[in-house]
Amino acid sequence: MNTHLRTSALIAAGIVSAGSAAFAEEGKMSSVETALTSTTISGYVSTSAFFDLQGNSGTPRLPGRVFDLGSNMDKINLDVVKLTIEKPLDEGDWSAGYKVDLLFGPDANVFGTSSILGAGNTSDFTIKQAYVNLQTPVGNDLTVKVGVFDTIIGYEVMESPSNPNFSRSYAYYIEPFQHTGALFSYALTDWLSLNAGIANAWDTRINANPYYKGEPESLGIQTFMGSVAITVPDSAGFLSGTSIYGGIVSGLGTQQVQGFDAVTGDAITDGGRRNSYYAGATIPTPLENLSVGLAYDYRTSEAYQMATGGSSDQWAQTLAGYLSYKLTEQLKLNLRGEWAKGTAGTWLATPGIAGPQESEELLGLTTTLDISLWANVLTRIEFRWDNDLANTRAFGGTGTDEADNNAFILGANIVYKF
Repeated sequence: MNTHLRTSALIAAGIVSAGSAAFAEEGKMSSVETALTSTTISGYVSTSAFFDLQGNSGTPRLPGRVFDLGSNMDKINLDVVKLTIEKPLDEGDWSAGYKVDLLFGPDANVFGTSSILGAGNTSDFTIKQAYVNLQTPVGNDLTVKVGVFDTIIGYEVMESPSNPNFSRSYAYYIEPFQHTGALFSYALTDWLSLNAGIANAWDTRINANPYYKGEPESLGIQTFMGSVAITVPDSAGFLSGTSIYGGIVSGLGTQQVQGFDAVTGDAITDGGRRNSYYAGATIPTPLENLSVGLAYDYRTSEAYQMATGGSSDQWAQTLAGYLSYKLTEQLKLNLRGEWAKGTAGTWLATPGIAGPQESEELLGLTTTLDISLWANVLTRIEFRWDNDLANTRAFGGTGTDEADNNAFILGANIVYKF
């Protein structure tokens, strides 16, 4: 793209004002050209359709879902439009860059990242990431991100094309999404790298203050995080390329309502201490086209009840296994099996029809077929079965007679990546 077209595109996107572009044309074009030449624009458009195979009336109850909610069933959906504007780091000792991820569409509302205190985000827009990236010549080049960035833990991410399955796991539901703070990254060797960071809060809400038992903390920075990533070297035979990852995020929430007490019905907020622990691995196998993944999450939290002013300790854990097999150049089969157990109210915002239990326990099996026929297009067909092991009949339709311990969902997803 030539300079004129690139500048016109950025003006249309609102990244560069027409006035600043005109000023650059008059005499300062060189600096503007340098900045724009190294800036890249990418993203994707995602659409989907889901069908409740049990034919329940009303909106099906699907606890633990994030983007494939009950309200998305039995119709065609626009999921999200993602736009990424980025200037990557270069080879210089004091290289600098930035990255901005913008989300448009219904899925953006799930993040609830409005920086204005209130009911959260319902605008079909969110800033997923926006940070300045700085590189220093310390050792093997210490880098730091300052701003809003993705959480450092988890096997799955928000971007569905980067996941083996379209629907997110029960683990994704209990993990933080993003943080506002500073993240330091350093590669000790070719096979060992570290992350360490600080942030305002454990969860989303850009620039929001952390809360503890209903009261804002005077010191904003209340979250600490760290991770270790290991990549097995080539000398390990078929295990070469294996990635092992472990991470911790510990901090305070921002007083958002997270659910309701399974017994009293009181609103529960995240204005208390939360500790998330994650371990995962992706392992190649002797079969060239087969890879295996494992992930474990454990979270403890202090749930603050707004009505009574009391708090209670809660916990949740998940274990998931992933299999990916490349059938042909155009077909890939991805399987996920997962188990989840936690305090009542973790995945079920309201108790199951059978009444509250001491804990929730869920099982999920997901089969996804990736089909690549068109350039830049990913097409998926997915079947997911969920089971309520606690026997509370957490799934089903809105009527009591439709309550069920099982959910059977068939879905399709089409993504164009640009």
